[in-house]
Amino acid sequence: MSDYKKSLNLPDTSFPMKANLTQREPEMLRWWEENNIYGTMLEASGSRGSFRLHDGPPYANGHLHLGHALNKILKDITIKSRNIQGQQSVYVPGWDCHGLPIELKVEHELGEKKKEMPPYAVRRRCRQYADKFIDIQRKEFKRLGVLGDWDHPYKTMLPEYESATATELANFVEKGNVVRSKKPIYWCCSCQTALAEAEVEYADHKSPSIYVRFPLTDDRLKTVFENADPSRAYVIIWTTTPWTLPSNMAVALHPEFEYSLVEYEGSQYVLATELAESVAKACGWDMGGVKAVGTATGQQLELVKARHPFYDRESPLILGGHVTLDAGTGCVHTAPGHGREDYEVCLQYGIDIYSPLNDRGEYLDSVEFFAGLQVQKANPNVIEKVKEVGNLMGQADITHSYPHCWRCKKPVIFRATTQWFVSMEANELRQKALKAIRNDVEWIPSWGEERIYNMIEQRPDWCISRQRLWGVPILALLCEDCGEAWNDPEWMRDIAARFAKHPTGCDYWYEADMKDIVPEGLKCPKCGGQHWKRESDILDVWFDSGTSFAAVLEKRPELGFPADLYLEGSDQHRGWFHSSLLASIGTRGVPPYKAVLTHGYVVDGEGRKMSKSIGNGIELDEIISKHGAEIIRMWVSSVDYREDVRISAEIVNRLVDAYRRIRNTCRYLL
Repeated sequence: MSDYKKSLNLPDTSFPMKANLTQREPEMLRWWEENNIYGTMLEASGSRGSFRLHDGPPYANGHLHLGHALNKILKDITIKSRNIQGQQSVYVPGWDCHGLPIELKVEHELGEKKKEMPPYAVRRRCRQYADKFIDIQRKEFKRLGVLGDWDHPYKTMLPEYESATATELANFVEKGNVVRSKKPIYWCCSCQTALAEAEVEYADHKSPSIYVRFPLTDDRLKTVFENADPSRAYVIIWTTTPWTLPSNMAVALHPEFEYSLVEYEGSQYVLATELAESVAKACGWDMGGVKAVGTATGQQLELVKARHPFYDRESPLILGGHVTLDAGTGCVHTAPGHGREDYEVCLQYGIDIYSPLNDRGEYLDSVEFFAGLQVQKANPNVIEKVKEVGNLMGQADITHSYPHCWRCKKPVIFRATTQWFVSMEANELRQKALKAIRNDVEWIPSWGEERIYNMIEQRPDWCISRQRLWGVPILALLCEDCGEAWNDPEWMRDIAARFAKHPTGCDYWYEADMKDIVPEGLKCPKCGGQHWKRESDILDVWFDSGTSFAAVLEKRPELGFPADLYLEGSDQHRGWFHSSLLASIGTRGVPPYKAVLTHGYVVDGEGRKMSKSIGNGIELDEIISKHGAEIIRMWVSSVDYREDVRISAEIVNRLVDAYRRIRNTCRYLL
């Protein structure tokens, strides 16, 4: 029989039918590196100018996940496409190296040994830990086919970067934007540090909801309500944080709301007229027995004195525009040491900002009945005390959205401590930032503009201090005699310059002798004392990464300020986009970017957040080792990055089939 196969004129190509990506991709990447394909790409471009994409630094902890892949591949596509168009576009990758997660890992490794080690020794262990994961992540990013200057990345822990960050703090101080004061901030009792807005996430939490009465023994009550009897009159408050009652200093009313004095079973109660029925129901009253005695505005009740429900001290009725009729009684329990609005309203009345807790969230020894109790566990004890003195009016449990620490996932509290803040009002920082958002930046997708605008418009002063070791120290001296802080900007810049020359950067702050840090003859401007100690707080890591424009864009000649594009996930509206904008506007008067592009989160095939507990996650390494990185790149290039991006085993299998078809079509064409 003739061999007809030999007589057929079939297409012939050396392009193999099987991709064999898992074996061939590493060979291809090696060839790219040996032949400096990244450098060749840059040399071939530039005929149409340049395009500067600034890399937002991933955190140097743990292996990469699909979110990292989505972000870095989008950047890689942007860089390569710009170079193809003739705009020379370099890619300088970066890493965020400071912060609590690394410090906690090192603490765990060191155990009890940490207590005996000097600060700089602990910091060096943190540096080693970060370096280890930078090497791991760099290999994983390169495996994705991402081209860039991987031999010269920026790291927030490099001496020159730490020096630039400390210098930017000095620039803020010089402009009068940095203040040190006692304000309530988010505080994590588990991590024992202050938290920024961006470090807080909300989750459902079960809390006790209680109604408490405060005796109104002030005779002035009779001048407001003709038939009032101060011997049996009370104002009722509602709270879902009973543990804050020991810190109550006042009860806030709205000046324009109508308040009623109602009588029930021999006692008289002040509450918002509009909420009388719901309060009666919550307290178990029979409405048929409720009698109205009189009405008045909140303004008329200002400074009538109530008594604390279980301590022998006054809690005056004060006025606040923050009071609402959404829930409760219209009479707000006010603890200025544990609430932002409480703090602001009490400042106007000169009321003490009382917050009797230690860093672990335990009541101080001076707190009668509850000394030593941890606040998250104190609710039952406080409720029992209120009940014991006869002032508990109603009780129930509610589930509501409550702030949690994004690191340890435990509930956080508001706690007034002395911290460092960047003022949002000084030098019109807020207004300048809002103007820049509207006029100077292109937001992609466009909804990003409204999102970050609302965040900046409503945010409080930026708390930039953290009570930890692994970070850039806040350059200030504290008077040991009176506690006053001193931080001259020129002195700060001099110390920052020393960081750049020190082998391990700002470890200098912890290693140097005090005589080398304290200017000769320096006297405290407040008390005249000459005994100084170093400030031990470090800067918020968002300040670290937010000043990358100064440490990287302005320092590396292949880049430049401002960047043409920042490209990150949508969570960075409250993170890196946010802090970078404030830091740049505060010291340069302009935003650090011309455009901001946002992508969504990676979710499972049904649109749910990936979770180990649900078991719906899919690992990046699992896909690469089975199918190759090209399938990941194909996934990124095929999705609408502006929305949350789905991935599952089924989606991956469909991509593999599509890839085979594309490959075989190309082979046939060849």
